Amino acid sequence: MTDVVDVTVVGSGPNGLVAAVVAARAGLSVRVFEASSSIGGGVRSAGLTLPGFQHDVCSAVHPAALASPVFRRLGLLDRIEWIVPEVSYAHPLDGGRAGVAWRDLDRTVEAIGGADGRAWRRLIAPLLARQRGVVSFTGSQLLRMPGDPIAAARFGLRALEQGTRRWNARFSRDVAPAMFTGVVAHAAGGMPSLASAGAGLLLAMHGHGVGWGFPKGGSQQIADTLANELLSLGGRIVTDAPVTSLHQVRGSRAVLLDTAPDLLLSADLPGRYRRALRRYRYGSGVAKVDFALDGPVPWTNPEVGLAPTVHLGGSREEIAAAENAVRAGLQPGVDDAAPQHPYVLATQPTVVDPSRAPTGKHVLWAYTHVPAGSTLDATELVTREVERFAPGFRDLVLASASRSAVEIGAQNANYVGGDIYAGELSMRQFVKRPVVSTKPWRTPLEGVYLCSSATPPGPAVHGMNGWWAAKLALKERFGIE
Repeated sequence: MTDVVDVTVVGSGPNGLVAAVVAARAGLSVRVFEASSSIGGGVRSAGLTLPGFQHDVCSAVHPAALASPVFRRLGLLDRIEWIVPEVSYAHPLDGGRAGVAWRDLDRTVEAIGGADGRAWRRLIAPLLARQRGVVSFTGSQLLRMPGDPIAAARFGLRALEQGTRRWNARFSRDVAPAMFTGVVAHAAGGMPSLASAGAGLLLAMHGHGVGWGFPKGGSQQIADTLANELLSLGGRIVTDAPVTSLHQVRGSRAVLLDTAPDLLLSADLPGRYRRALRRYRYGSGVAKVDFALDGPVPWTNPEVGLAPTVHLGGSREEIAAAENAVRAGLQPGVDDAAPQHPYVLATQPTVVDPSRAPTGKHVLWAYTHVPAGSTLDATELVTREVERFAPGFRDLVLASASRSAVEIGAQNANYVGGDIYAGELSMRQFVKRPVVSTKPWRTPLEGVYLCSSATPPGPAVHGMNGWWAAKLALKERFGIE
């Protein structure tokens, strides 16, 4: 691993591949080391259950990709066939009711109805009107003046409302707050909180803007498209090549790490920086289950069957209680002291992308939050929660494959304890990710940069972390603007 190249990238997730492509486009020699036998990191797809069924290994739906200025600039929005559904997400409730977030905001407002429908519009529409400003504000580190102060103010005020005890002031019934809480819960933290509310606002805005789309055939298309360009520019990708120490990647003028910050601890770091990394915190884990199904999920409310993404867990109060229990180290639906129902994030891509399964068959991707380091097999827990809103689901299961939080962390070293976000999502760690700096991608080690989700702007498949780190490395190490 010590042969000389201009740039070495460790990790072939979307941030690592974006960084590699940016460097290769600048005319530099680039190599990528990937620990796994396949590329992609969080955007891999594989046959996890039965022949003919294609499952996303980690991330599945990508609104941040469709909104990404970097993906737009690199041409990924044109070179991948994206499926953008009419329904961004659905949220079933007991009694056969459901909230449905149509991409059309007007249709969603009408479906929610009454004062809560109008309140939903007032929550989302001002952000939609300045969505590029919102993406710009949230798409880098926060220690800077926003390019669109109006967008930043609108976003911040709504995050302050939905991230504090005032979060129930806007809505008077149960459908709209449940819908929004289902989105907020993607951030895997306590509720209410400013960080999770901000993440939820961004996702909810995308639901009525660019949409909650994904590549036809699976998330792997994102990695493959980036990798193909890198190879066409003369770059190299080496798989089955785990890097556990920075001593393994000597011989490059710049090293970009699409990894958890822990890898930096293998080097001789200044004491202050080392202490900052030691204080960096990881969040809750996830336990994931993939199902091969004999038919579509039999939702009690048929409109839920239109949505590739479904949030399960019930009301705002139920989801908040479940998420707060996980944060306290308890497992909903398992521990006696925890709530009965867990939050479950599910995707059913085959309702709009039949290429993922044999004719007439379907796949369901699902995970639930668990305490970090959990060994829980969530198959039964997830099955019960789907059955709550889709009786008869169990009878359609042809096969399933599960991974506990510990197994997820073992298969991808970035996901410490099963934390798929490479670090807890809190306001403290949105500012300190992993250190407080106007250029947090730079490390104290000469020529070494961090470009993973452990840097701003945090997790999601948008490539921004890789873009900012690569731009900084090109300027500082090669004099390339």
